[in-house]
Amino acid sequence: MSAGIATLKLLKKPGFYQQLEEKSAYLAAGIAQAAKGAGYPIFSTRVGSMFCAFFTKNEVIDWESAATSDTKAFATFFRGMLEEGIYLAPSQYETGFVSIAHTTTDLDRTIAAAGKCFRQL
Repeated sequence: MSAGIATLKLLKKPGFYQQLEEKSAYLAAGIAQAAKGAGYPIFSTRVGSMFCAFFTKNEVIDWESAATSDTKAFATFFRGMLEEGIYLAPSQYETGFVSIAHTTTDLDRTIAAAGKCFRQL
């Protein structure tokens, strides 16, 4: 119960959700830019602190369009990110989450690792 109360106090702090929004937008844009810089097509999407990079050049709006994703390339990317010390959701069809605890250093490290892994695809 103490942890729940502490969490609620944190959520009520001024600017909490704005900071979370900024961190999530920064990471999603950075990953999308890393893919573009490596010449690898993805469709990036984000809502609040949730983000996902679909491994397809097509817009993703439903299951049919999501299913055009290259799951083998995602698996290679996922394993590469693990080797870089970045732990992502293990399925192309899952989402990632940014936390208020993630620092700019954490986000920059993730973006740099993504760039390296996209270049290896």
